[in-house]
Amino acid sequence: MRLRSLTFLMVLLLTGCVFTEQDTARNTAKDHNINYNTDTPSSPTESNQPQKDPIQDKLKELSVSEKVGQLIMAGIDGTEVDEAAKELIRSYNVGGFIFYSTNIKKENEAVQLLNDLKQLNAQQKSGVPLFMSVDEEGGKVSRMPSTLKKIPSAKKVGDTKNEQLATQIGKVIGDQLQSFGLNMDYAPVLDVNSNPKNPVIGDRAYGNEINIVSQMGIAVMKGLQQRNVIPVVKHFPGHGDTSVDSHIGLPIVKHNIERLRQLELVPFKQAIAKGADAVMIAHILMPQIDNSAPASFSSIIIHDLLRAELGFTGVVISDDMTMGAITEHYDMGEATVKFIQAGGNVVLIGHGMENIQSVAKALTDAVQQGEITPKMLDERVTQVLQLKQKYKLTDHQQAIGPDVKQINERIAELLKQF
Repeated sequence: MRLRSLTFLMVLLLTGCVFTEQDTARNTAKDHNINYNTDTPSSPTESNQPQKDPIQDKLKELSVSEKVGQLIMAGIDGTEVDEAAKELIRSYNVGGFIFYSTNIKKENEAVQLLNDLKQLNAQQKSGVPLFMSVDEEGGKVSRMPSTLKKIPSAKKVGDTKNEQLATQIGKVIGDQLQSFGLNMDYAPVLDVNSNPKNPVIGDRAYGNEINIVSQMGIAVMKGLQQRNVIPVVKHFPGHGDTSVDSHIGLPIVKHNIERLRQLELVPFKQAIAKGADAVMIAHILMPQIDNSAPASFSSIIIHDLLRAELGFTGVVISDDMTMGAITEHYDMGEATVKFIQAGGNVVLIGHGMENIQSVAKALTDAVQQGEITPKMLDERVTQVLQLKQKYKLTDHQQAIGPDVKQINERIAELLKQF
């Protein structure tokens, strides 16, 4: 680590993740875990001195390129760290990665990939650890290797109406992810499945009743949090009543704000009240609320509705900007800039090195031209750093992989309750 980061690292140096039960997935911690903890009490002689804020200290150290990098969640190809992945860390300073089934085919292979990425990032002068993220919802949306038993779909979990079981589901998912070195999950889904013709949500939702979706979704969210995995609730402001798959086209939802307040927003509002850390924005157009922009980069939906009305102060993540809902209708770079301007923090670019490069250039140009002001940039990055601090993320902890037998036995026990 270079001298520029030593002060920050010394302030933040503590142990990594803390597991609260003996059945957590196996991980070994090295001696140099990064921790952003600011709660260390001062000595009596320092009690009247202003407390240092390592987040703001770190922010002052970061270059524009490093700050822009914290706004990007990148996808990579394959099961090994190739030259493109190295460039994303060394040249683009990306703040995190998203992994798909194509990256996680075999346990040992996937663990090596994640460990290598973290080790490479640990050598960067910024000293900021990576988000290591995945879509692990259970049911048909799973990235875990076939050797691990499948978690039931959200619909099946919702049908049990058993919040304790839902919390256990969140914990076992969290343990699986931790064992691979993953620290963020794009789950739970808080969409209310109000349209039986919906081609993209269906049994990914906990049900078609507001209370069930809220209770079970929050229970899973809490289970993940208890395993020190960051849950990202989705897809705000509600993808349940759509008839177009946003992976292919742009869904249009004609509900007004009162309808949203009565139905779609309820699970998100309750999750925020219960401590949601991150929210993913859907690629849907709601012309009665904002006829000029989809939720993906609508200031009305992200700033006015999510942040101002619902009081969300955490990290806002876009859905994948390489999905058809965006690429078929908008310029990806422009959409990304507008997303940040609207109150977003992290843009997800799941596929294509050229797409990541294009987005990084668009964001950098926007900063240089004043479209994203220094204050706005610092505010967005601060929220990212605060979330990494809260979960004590580190690139100095090597995962050793899942205990497949133990995890499968735990899942089998949970399956008996369905």
